[in-house]
Amino acid sequence: MPRYAYVNGRYLPHAQAAVHIEDRGYQFADGVYEVVPVYQGALVDEGPHLDRLERSLGELRIAMPVARATLELISHELMRRNDLTQGMLYMQVTRGVAPRDHRFPATARPALVMTTRQTKPHGEALVTQGIKVITVPDIRWRRCDIKSTALLPNVLAKQQAAEAGAYEAWQVDGEGYVTEGSSTNAWIVNAEGKVVTRDASHAILNGITRITLLKQIREAGFELEERAFTLEEAKAAREAFLTSSTSFVLPVVAIDETPVGNGHPGILCGKLRAGYLDYMASLEDRPGGMA
Repeated sequence: MPRYAYVNGRYLPHAQAAVHIEDRGYQFADGVYEVVPVYQGALVDEGPHLDRLERSLGELRIAMPVARATLELISHELMRRNDLTQGMLYMQVTRGVAPRDHRFPATARPALVMTTRQTKPHGEALVTQGIKVITVPDIRWRRCDIKSTALLPNVLAKQQAAEAGAYEAWQVDGEGYVTEGSSTNAWIVNAEGKVVTRDASHAILNGITRITLLKQIREAGFELEERAFTLEEAKAAREAFLTSSTSFVLPVVAIDETPVGNGHPGILCGKLRAGYLDYMASLEDRPGGMA
């Protein structure tokens, strides 16, 4: 079946979908995006993702391109047309098309593009053997809480990880503290058994999977600290893992070739991943599920 995209009011064959060359997202990265995971036919945490989209747009003073209810209808229609059951829904909003000028255009209308991608579940080896991460200096701008399309530092970090044979790159600020991965949030379990992750601030993107997992950790009664942790603390941790909308929860077994704990996926991470997968599976039976 053909694959469709949504571009500014039209559903188009994916190969024909295009934006104007003077779209400010193309020329200035003047826009934001969201990636909503789809698991067993259901959008995962659609509401929180749209909340974050609206917040990011507000921080950049870009209006919503359509009403929120309309955006939800477009999302589900695009999923239906593409028969999406496992993967992701991508949405991007830019300030629109205007003659190139750094100043905000007076008349441009926000532009909306949406696509989907069907993916396979993670390979079993990622879960049973764990993943490796490297560390890189955090060279991003100071508003990482905005989910901007300006991702060049993240791209460079992810490429460096790939070339090193690692799954991800954890970024480290000038004071030696881990901020987050190039496309994931970073977590450790310290020697006392406390789960530690960076507190939400301008220094990180407050991941939706992160928010959901924080709630599950509290409900399960595990000890939790939201604070910055150093690279040295991470390498000395009992366990480490990462989260994102596409990675879910994955165990980290080595940081810069230094084994984490015993060099194998940790027990607590396994419990948290299983709980998160159960949570996603439960969405099938909720309003808005498509299974």
